[in-house]
Amino acid sequence: MFALFSRPLHPAPAAPARHPLWLLTAISLWLASVCNLPLWQAIATLPGVQGLRGWGFGLAFMLLVAAGNAAVLGLLAWGRLLKPVLALALLAAASGVYFMASYGIVIDTTMLVNVLQTDPREAGDLLNWRMAAALLLLAVPPLLWLLRQPLRRLGWWRQLWQRLLFIAAAVLLGLASLLLVFQDFAATMRNHTQLRYLINPLNSLYAVADLATRPLRMDTRTLAPLGRDAQLGASYQGQEQAPLLLLVVGETARAANFGLDGYARATTPQLQARHDIANAPQAWACGTSTAASLPCMFSHLGRSAFGQRKSNAEGLLDVLQHAGLALLWLDNQSGCKGVCERIPEISTSHLSDPQWCTSGECQDPIMLRDLQAHIDALPAAARARGTVVVLHQMGSHGPAYAKRSLPAQKKFLPECQSNALQQCTREEVVNAYDNSILATDAFLNASIEWLTRRGGPSALLYVSDHGESLGENNLYLHGLPYAIAPDTQKHVPWLAWLSPAMQERTRTATTCLQRDWGQRKLSHDDYFHSVLGLLDVHTSAYDTARDVFAPCRQP
Repeated sequence: MFALFSRPLHPAPAAPARHPLWLLTAISLWLASVCNLPLWQAIATLPGVQGLRGWGFGLAFMLLVAAGNAAVLGLLAWGRLLKPVLALALLAAASGVYFMASYGIVIDTTMLVNVLQTDPREAGDLLNWRMAAALLLLAVPPLLWLLRQPLRRLGWWRQLWQRLLFIAAAVLLGLASLLLVFQDFAATMRNHTQLRYLINPLNSLYAVADLATRPLRMDTRTLAPLGRDAQLGASYQGQEQAPLLLLVVGETARAANFGLDGYARATTPQLQARHDIANAPQAWACGTSTAASLPCMFSHLGRSAFGQRKSNAEGLLDVLQHAGLALLWLDNQSGCKGVCERIPEISTSHLSDPQWCTSGECQDPIMLRDLQAHIDALPAAARARGTVVVLHQMGSHGPAYAKRSLPAQKKFLPECQSNALQQCTREEVVNAYDNSILATDAFLNASIEWLTRRGGPSALLYVSDHGESLGENNLYLHGLPYAIAPDTQKHVPWLAWLSPAMQERTRTATTCLQRDWGQRKLSHDDYFHSVLGLLDVHTSAYDTARDVFAPCRQP
């Protein structure tokens, strides 16, 4: 026995050092296969890809994706950066699988901007055990394998020429795979453009590259002046009381679930009980996310021109400030996305209030609590001309819809209490969302009542920034590229209330707006010009053809 323990211990033989290209190949194959399950599921449901030909198409497509991963990672993962870059690709791919499979979203530049602009509160709404399980299953095994692989050391010259050969071989493999199924591939990608946003993690890498090179394609340092010639119109001459306009920017409200717009459920009972509101049932957003829509709707360009702009320019709030009006942005969400950078801004999302702030965040009526005090704090000379206050709602921001309404507003039950919408039935998801619209209905009505009590010429204009998907075709949330997004993410509610004094001041009757807006299509492209027209601000940047109040304005 003593002899047994006295024997010298021999360490287990060390694992053979791996060539870096072997790691690149293995990780590229894992990414192309396991981490592209949403892509392969989407392709499997397409018509014409069944049978032997379909299997051949799928295999060639997978080789194409693997070759693309290998070529890109071959360019990025060198020397000491090899394992960190591969680990980052694995984590990004696993996260992408979870969000694409769970919510039906795709990953593009706009979605990346949304991620970068997400605050901790919004990020917390997305975290759940399903995401942790996805990372555990998809990222942890290859990460552990990757970290345990010893690397063979190569001289820089040998590493260079072998890496160039590897990338060339990957490109050739990708081209060969593409040529084998080019006809089917071209038709599929032309008819199903959403597939290109599912190629994981190349979609994320492309979005990062597109965002990083944006300064090369657009002058992001220059802010072009706009509306420096802005002047107040004749309605301001000798006025007895200055006008006040509340611009309520809704969040994630879709017209399909808005009672005023024909939804079968009474989700807007307080607004529908009023007869002094003008509603536009056909209003459309210029983006499918806050990051895209908010800067666009406050711009003078319109959706198409805004997307093709070569530099940034001042916006609606700048023009109103040039005209001499007092401005204020009240934010109950995650910021104004650069729209309010040059005017006073107050965040209400983290205030303490026993009535409106009971679950780690504040309900939208918190913005009305000290509203008059906030207005009184603005420069007196500007207030004497007129005041514009933007109220940026938390609204129906998902996926935690249940947090967006108070217990007394939960009319539709049972509702989804989870931020993992897949755990709930679609009825529960819709119930939670509809309760959040009820909360918006109450907030808008309370805002109108606040203006009524205040008296004088005042108005409220409410428009949502974008809509939402609630499980239709297995799509949730928002942010799909505009060209492929369903109407539920683009069709939004739009309404206005004008006090009797404001109707007289602007020579614009609510009854006329009710008739006109009920028959025409409005969009965020009209927002900039409509606000200027309503406030009687004259500037060369104004286009009367895009002012939705103009048809009802009496001479």
